Amino acid sequence: DYARYFLTIRDIVDFAETVHLRDGDGLKLETGDIVQVVAQPEALMEVRAGSPEALLKLAWHIGNRHLSAMIEADRILIRRDHVIGHMLEHLGATVTEVEAAFDPEGGAYHGHAH
Repeated sequence: DYARYFLTIRDIVDFAETVHLRDGDGLKLETGDIVQVVAQPEALMEVRAGSPEALLKLAWHIGNRHLSAMIEADRILIRRDHVIGHMLEHLGATVTEVEAAFDPEGGAYHGHAH
């Protein structure tokens, strides 16, 4: 058996530059051990549509409102916002509240000063 420790990344590492760690990534320690990155689930909304084309239109509406979104082949995950959820349902989406890891797409200006 082993003890499980729940630490934030800041508790164990100090990177010289910003590093994007994703759920399932690993950090190799000086001892050779690997610490797996496990994303903490967040309160999200799962957005689905009846067709790929309809999902693309919903993605456009989400992006037009500058919302962070995790885009997958058959769904879009966004942070819970009941006003946005209602708008998306009005546009034909199926919106379900879920708890999941959230790794949204980086923006067009990600990493650039502005």
